[in-house]
Amino acid sequence: MPAALSEQKAKNPMRQIRIDKIVINCSVGESGDRLTRAAKVLEQLTDKKPVFSKARYTVRSFGIRRNEKIAVHVTVRGFKANEILDRALKVKEYELKKVNFANTGCFGFGINEHIDLGLKYDPSTGIFGMDFYVVLIRPGYRVARRKIRPQKLGIKHKVSKEDAIGWFQQKYEGIVL
Repeated sequence: MPAALSEQKAKNPMRQIRIDKIVINCSVGESGDRLTRAAKVLEQLTDKKPVFSKARYTVRSFGIRRNEKIAVHVTVRGFKANEILDRALKVKEYELKKVNFANTGCFGFGINEHIDLGLKYDPSTGIFGMDFYVVLIRPGYRVARRKIRPQKLGIKHKVSKEDAIGWFQQKYEGIVL
């Protein structure tokens, strides 16, 4: 009986896990020309306008000042997010570590060279590494985010670390080390 119950739960369309968004971050560590070139790379990759991030406080040993632009990031949703995640996971050879997965059901990883994603190398631009952070949700998460009458989500409806690992292994046939 319990096996039939878990099989029935798996078929429930409200239990299906999907990608909500992917946040791609390219932290240069300095403002100026390198940062604008990193923004150009992200724009080529996603066809969206990236947003600049500022330093929260001054760190003299790193040579950054408070409110200085030091990084650039972009959020991608929908079909484009799936497409970019496929390319990024291909670079990682569909292998992630268990520590890459958060308790909230999200996961993140980094790549060293953006040209591995299929972008052309341009000597004037250089090579940039970037971090990918993937947010997974189930249908019905809008209940917690809506403006009028927001409600709490049940603990069983939230995506757990084990759910995210299972989704990654099943969808991408990935390996978790």
